[in-house]
Amino acid sequence: MSVDAHTRLVGLLGHPVGHSRSPLIHNTAFRVQRINAVYVALPVLPEQLADAVAGLRAMQFLGANVTIPHKQAVLPFLDRCSRRAEAVGAVNTIVCQQPEDGGPIQLYGDNTDVRGFLAPLLPHADLLEGTEMLIFGNGGAARAVAYGLLTTFRPRRVTLAARTPQHAEPLVHDLAAYDETDALRIVQIADAGPLVRRSQLLVNATPLGMTPNVEATPWPFPEDFQDGQLVYDLVYEPRHTLFLQDAAVRGATAIGGLEMLIGQASAAYRQWIDQPMPEEAVRQALREG
Repeated sequence: MSVDAHTRLVGLLGHPVGHSRSPLIHNTAFRVQRINAVYVALPVLPEQLADAVAGLRAMQFLGANVTIPHKQAVLPFLDRCSRRAEAVGAVNTIVCQQPEDGGPIQLYGDNTDVRGFLAPLLPHADLLEGTEMLIFGNGGAARAVAYGLLTTFRPRRVTLAARTPQHAEPLVHDLAAYDETDALRIVQIADAGPLVRRSQLLVNATPLGMTPNVEATPWPFPEDFQDGQLVYDLVYEPRHTLFLQDAAVRGATAIGGLEMLIGQASAAYRQWIDQPMPEEAVRQALREG
Protein backbone atom coordinates (compact mmCIF):
# COMPACT_ATOMS: atom_id res chain seq x y z
CA MET A 1 0.00 0.00 0.00
CA SER A 2 1.49 3.35 -1.04
CA VAL A 3 0.77 6.59 0.81
CA ASP A 4 0.75 9.85 -1.11
CA ALA A 5 -0.78 13.32 -1.08
CA HIS A 6 -4.16 11.87 -2.12
CA THR A 7 -4.36 9.21 0.60
CA ARG A 8 -7.52 9.57 2.75
CA LEU A 9 -7.51 8.82 6.45
CA VAL A 10 -9.81 6.87 8.77
CA GLY A 11 -9.08 6.70 12.49
CA LEU A 12 -9.95 4.87 15.67
CA LEU A 13 -10.57 7.11 18.69
CA GLY A 14 -10.15 5.38 22.03
CA HIS A 15 -7.91 4.75 25.02
CA PRO A 16 -6.23 2.33 24.94
CA VAL A 17 -6.10 1.34 21.25
CA GLY A 18 -2.85 -0.64 21.06
CA HIS A 19 -4.71 -3.97 21.12
CA SER A 20 -7.11 -3.06 18.30
CA ARG A 21 -7.48 -5.28 15.22
CA SER A 22 -9.40 -2.58 13.36
CA PRO A 23 -6.32 -1.25 11.48
CA LEU A 24 -5.64 -4.75 10.15
CA ILE A 25 -9.29 -5.20 9.13
CA HIS A 26 -9.72 -1.94 7.26
CA ASN A 27 -6.25 -1.70 5.76
CA THR A 28 -6.69 -5.24 4.40
CA ALA A 29 -9.97 -4.18 2.80
CA PHE A 30 -8.43 -1.01 1.35
CA ARG A 31 -5.55 -3.01 -0.12
CA VAL A 32 -7.78 -5.71 -1.64
CA GLN A 33 -10.06 -3.11 -3.24
CA ARG A 34 -7.17 -0.80 -4.22
CA ILE A 35 -8.60 2.14 -2.29
CA ASN A 36 -6.13 4.92 -1.52
CA ALA A 37 -6.89 5.17 2.19
CA VAL A 38 -5.22 4.30 5.49
CA TYR A 39 -6.77 3.38 8.84
CA VAL A 40 -4.83 4.47 11.94
CA ALA A 41 -5.38 3.84 15.66
CA LEU A 42 -5.36 7.11 17.59
CA PRO A 43 -5.01 7.02 21.39
CA VAL A 44 -7.19 9.84 22.72
CA LEU A 45 -7.49 10.74 26.39
CA PRO A 46 -10.99 11.74 27.60
CA GLU A 47 -9.99 15.36 28.08
CA GLN A 48 -8.74 15.48 24.46
CA LEU A 49 -11.83 14.00 22.82
CA ALA A 50 -13.36 17.29 21.65
CA ASP A 51 -10.10 18.33 19.99
CA ALA A 52 -9.71 14.91 18.36
CA VAL A 53 -13.21 14.97 16.87
CA ALA A 54 -12.68 18.50 15.58
CA GLY A 55 -9.47 17.26 13.99
CA LEU A 56 -11.43 14.75 11.90
CA ARG A 57 -13.25 17.64 10.28
CA ALA A 58 -10.19 19.87 9.96
CA MET A 59 -8.03 17.17 8.36
CA GLN A 60 -10.86 15.91 6.12
CA PHE A 61 -10.90 12.33 7.36
CA LEU A 62 -13.29 9.92 5.67
CA GLY A 63 -14.49 9.04 9.16
CA ALA A 64 -13.59 7.20 12.31
CA ASN A 65 -14.50 4.44 14.70
CA VAL A 66 -15.05 5.22 18.37
CA THR A 67 -14.26 2.78 21.15
CA ILE A 68 -13.85 2.64 24.94
CA PRO A 69 -14.20 5.03 26.75
CA HIS A 70 -15.67 7.53 24.25
CA LYS A 71 -18.80 5.93 22.73
CA GLN A 72 -21.21 8.02 24.79
CA ALA A 73 -19.00 11.03 25.44
CA VAL A 74 -18.58 11.70 21.70
CA LEU A 75 -22.27 12.46 21.06
CA PRO A 76 -22.22 16.22 21.86
CA PHE A 77 -19.41 16.81 19.36
CA LEU A 78 -21.33 15.47 16.33
CA ASP A 79 -23.68 17.31 14.00
CA ARG A 80 -26.30 14.55 13.83
CA CYS A 81 -26.78 10.86 14.53
CA SER A 82 -28.74 7.90 13.19
CA ARG A 83 -31.92 6.81 14.96
CA ARG A 84 -30.11 3.66 16.07
CA ALA A 85 -27.30 5.64 17.68
CA GLU A 86 -29.82 7.91 19.38
CA ALA A 87 -31.73 4.90 20.72
CA VAL A 88 -28.60 3.25 22.05
CA GLY A 89 -27.14 6.53 23.25
CA ALA A 90 -23.71 5.59 21.92
CA VAL A 91 -21.73 6.03 18.71
CA ASN A 92 -19.05 3.70 17.38
CA THR A 93 -18.84 5.11 13.83
CA ILE A 94 -18.38 8.65 12.57
CA VAL A 95 -18.83 9.53 8.90
CA CYS A 96 -17.41 12.83 7.62
CA GLN A 97 -19.96 14.00 5.08
CA GLN A 98 -19.27 16.76 2.55
CA PRO A 99 -22.50 18.67 1.77
CA GLU A 100 -23.37 19.02 -1.91
CA ASP A 101 -23.33 22.81 -1.61
CA GLY A 102 -19.67 22.71 -0.58
CA GLY A 103 -20.35 23.81 2.99
CA PRO A 104 -18.45 22.62 6.08
CA ILE A 105 -17.98 18.90 6.61
CA GLN A 106 -20.75 17.40 8.74
CA LEU A 107 -19.96 14.73 11.33
CA TYR A 108 -22.59 11.96 11.29
CA GLY A 109 -22.67 9.39 14.09
CA ASP A 110 -23.96 5.83 13.81
CA ASN A 111 -23.89 2.66 15.90
CA THR A 112 -22.99 -0.45 13.92
CA ASP A 113 -22.31 -2.50 17.07
CA VAL A 114 -25.92 -3.71 17.17
CA ARG A 115 -25.77 -5.50 13.81
CA GLY A 116 -22.32 -6.88 14.56
CA PHE A 117 -23.40 -8.15 17.97
CA LEU A 118 -26.52 -9.90 16.68
CA ALA A 119 -24.86 -11.67 13.75
CA PRO A 120 -23.60 -14.81 15.61
CA LEU A 121 -26.76 -15.00 17.74
CA LEU A 122 -29.32 -15.12 14.92
CA PRO A 123 -28.66 -18.84 14.21
CA HIS A 124 -29.69 -19.47 17.86
CA ALA A 125 -32.89 -17.41 17.69
CA ASP A 126 -35.18 -20.33 18.59
CA LEU A 127 -33.12 -21.02 21.69
CA LEU A 128 -33.09 -17.38 22.80
CA GLU A 129 -36.65 -16.24 22.11
CA GLY A 130 -38.43 -15.31 25.34
CA THR A 131 -35.64 -16.41 27.71
CA GLU A 132 -33.65 -14.81 30.52
CA MET A 133 -30.42 -13.02 29.64
CA LEU A 134 -27.66 -11.37 31.66
CA ILE A 135 -25.30 -8.58 30.58
CA PHE A 136 -22.15 -7.74 32.50
CA GLY A 137 -21.57 -3.99 32.20
CA ASN A 138 -23.55 -0.81 31.65
CA GLY A 139 -21.44 1.27 29.24
CA GLY A 140 -21.76 2.00 25.54
CA ALA A 141 -21.29 -1.63 24.49
CA ALA A 142 -23.91 -2.80 27.00
CA ARG A 143 -26.37 -0.29 25.56
CA ALA A 144 -25.96 -1.73 22.06
CA VAL A 145 -26.31 -5.27 23.43
CA ALA A 146 -29.47 -4.49 25.43
CA TYR A 147 -31.07 -2.66 22.50
CA GLY A 148 -30.30 -5.54 20.15
CA LEU A 149 -31.67 -8.18 22.51
CA LEU A 150 -34.85 -6.25 23.35
CA THR A 151 -35.70 -5.52 19.72
CA THR A 152 -34.82 -8.95 18.32
CA PHE A 153 -35.62 -11.75 20.78
CA ARG A 154 -38.37 -10.34 23.06
CA PRO A 155 -36.63 -11.79 26.14
CA ARG A 156 -38.51 -12.53 29.34
CA ARG A 157 -35.80 -10.76 31.31
CA VAL A 158 -32.61 -8.85 30.49
CA THR A 159 -30.58 -8.06 33.60
CA LEU A 160 -27.62 -5.71 33.80
CA ALA A 161 -25.03 -6.85 36.34
CA ALA A 162 -23.27 -3.71 37.56
CA ARG A 163 -20.75 -3.00 40.31
CA THR A 164 -22.60 0.27 40.97
CA PRO A 165 -26.29 -0.33 40.12
CA GLN A 166 -27.21 3.35 40.05
CA HIS A 167 -24.80 3.80 37.14
CA ALA A 168 -26.97 1.42 35.09
CA GLU A 169 -30.21 3.30 35.76
CA PRO A 170 -29.77 5.79 32.86
CA LEU A 171 -29.43 2.86 30.44
CA VAL A 172 -32.72 1.35 31.63
CA HIS A 173 -34.41 4.75 31.40
CA ASP A 174 -33.08 5.51 27.93
CA LEU A 175 -34.17 2.14 26.50
CA ALA A 176 -37.62 2.15 28.10
CA ALA A 177 -39.28 2.97 24.76
CA TYR A 178 -37.85 -0.27 23.30
CA ASP A 179 -38.63 -2.42 26.36
CA GLU A 180 -42.19 -3.40 25.46
CA THR A 181 -42.40 -6.22 28.03
CA ASP A 182 -40.67 -4.40 30.92
CA ALA A 183 -37.82 -6.89 30.72
CA LEU A 184 -34.86 -4.71 31.77
CA ARG A 185 -33.58 -5.09 35.33
CA ILE A 186 -30.44 -4.22 37.29
CA VAL A 187 -28.59 -6.34 39.82
CA GLN A 188 -25.55 -5.70 41.97
CA ILE A 189 -22.86 -7.92 40.47
CA ALA A 190 -22.16 -9.53 43.85
CA ASP A 191 -25.76 -10.81 43.86
CA ALA A 192 -25.79 -12.09 40.26
CA GLY A 193 -25.01 -15.76 40.99
CA PRO A 194 -28.58 -17.12 40.64
CA LEU A 195 -29.03 -15.18 37.39
CA VAL A 196 -25.75 -16.48 35.98
CA ARG A 197 -26.92 -20.02 36.64
CA ARG A 198 -30.36 -19.71 35.05
CA SER A 199 -29.84 -17.27 32.15
CA GLN A 200 -29.81 -18.73 28.65
CA LEU A 201 -27.43 -16.03 27.40
CA LEU A 202 -24.56 -14.36 29.26
CA VAL A 203 -22.75 -11.42 27.64
CA ASN A 204 -19.54 -9.74 28.76
CA ALA A 205 -19.93 -6.12 27.65
CA THR A 206 -17.00 -4.92 29.77
CA PRO A 207 -13.28 -4.76 28.86
CA LEU A 208 -12.44 -7.32 31.55
CA GLY A 209 -10.18 -10.01 30.10
CA MET A 210 -8.86 -7.85 27.28
CA THR A 211 -5.16 -8.02 26.43
CA PRO A 212 -2.95 -7.45 28.39
CA ASN A 213 -5.16 -8.20 31.42
CA VAL A 214 -5.99 -11.72 30.26
CA GLU A 215 -6.44 -13.13 33.78
CA ALA A 216 -9.44 -10.88 34.43
CA THR A 217 -13.04 -12.03 33.99
CA PRO A 218 -16.44 -10.48 34.74
CA TRP A 219 -17.48 -13.67 36.59
CA PRO A 220 -14.74 -15.50 38.53
CA PHE A 221 -16.97 -18.42 39.62
CA PRO A 222 -16.77 -20.97 36.79
CA GLU A 223 -18.93 -23.48 38.66
CA ASP A 224 -21.94 -21.24 37.95
CA PHE A 225 -21.84 -21.75 34.17
CA GLN A 226 -24.31 -24.31 32.85
CA ASP A 227 -24.43 -26.86 30.05
CA GLY A 228 -26.44 -25.47 27.11
CA GLN A 229 -25.94 -21.78 27.88
CA LEU A 230 -24.68 -19.32 25.28
CA VAL A 231 -21.78 -17.31 26.69
CA TYR A 232 -20.69 -14.37 24.55
CA ASP A 233 -17.63 -12.20 25.16
CA LEU A 234 -17.39 -8.94 23.22
CA VAL A 235 -13.65 -8.93 23.91
CA TYR A 236 -11.85 -10.22 20.82
CA GLU A 237 -8.22 -10.01 21.89
CA PRO A 238 -7.49 -12.66 23.07
CA ARG A 239 -9.92 -14.76 21.08
CA HIS A 240 -10.40 -17.24 23.94
CA THR A 241 -10.81 -15.16 27.08
CA LEU A 242 -10.84 -16.66 30.56
CA PHE A 243 -14.59 -15.96 30.67
CA LEU A 244 -15.12 -18.12 27.57
CA GLN A 245 -12.70 -20.82 28.68
CA ASP A 246 -14.47 -21.21 32.03
CA ALA A 247 -17.86 -21.39 30.34
CA ALA A 248 -16.77 -23.93 27.71
CA VAL A 249 -15.39 -26.29 30.36
CA ARG A 250 -18.86 -26.39 31.92
CA GLY A 251 -20.53 -27.25 28.60
CA ALA A 252 -21.66 -23.80 27.47
CA THR A 253 -21.41 -22.63 23.86
CA ALA A 254 -18.70 -19.97 23.76
CA ILE A 255 -18.97 -17.08 21.28
CA GLY A 256 -16.00 -14.76 20.85
CA GLY A 257 -16.08 -11.13 19.83
CA LEU A 258 -14.35 -11.52 16.46
CA GLU A 259 -17.54 -11.93 14.41
CA MET A 260 -19.06 -8.88 16.07
CA LEU A 261 -15.89 -6.99 15.25
CA ILE A 262 -16.10 -7.94 11.57
CA GLY A 263 -19.83 -7.23 11.36
CA GLN A 264 -19.65 -3.77 12.84
CA ALA A 265 -16.54 -2.98 10.78
CA SER A 266 -18.26 -4.03 7.57
CA ALA A 267 -21.23 -1.74 8.24
CA ALA A 268 -18.92 1.19 8.99
CA TYR A 269 -16.73 0.52 5.94
CA ARG A 270 -19.70 0.69 3.59
CA GLN A 271 -20.61 4.13 4.92
CA TRP A 272 -17.08 5.48 4.43
CA ILE A 273 -16.29 3.84 1.08
CA ASP A 274 -19.73 3.11 -0.40
CA GLN A 275 -18.58 -0.43 -1.19
CA PRO A 276 -19.11 -3.75 0.62
CA MET A 277 -16.17 -4.88 2.71
CA PRO A 278 -14.35 -7.99 1.36
CA GLU A 279 -15.13 -9.97 4.52
CA GLU A 280 -13.47 -13.25 3.55
CA ALA A 281 -10.18 -11.48 2.87
CA VAL A 282 -10.51 -9.79 6.26
CA ARG A 283 -11.15 -13.09 8.06
CA GLN A 284 -8.10 -14.60 6.38
CA ALA A 285 -5.96 -11.65 7.47
CA LEU A 286 -7.21 -11.99 11.06
CA ARG A 287 -6.41 -15.71 11.08
CA GLU A 288 -2.90 -15.01 9.86
CA GLY A 289 -2.31 -11.81 11.84
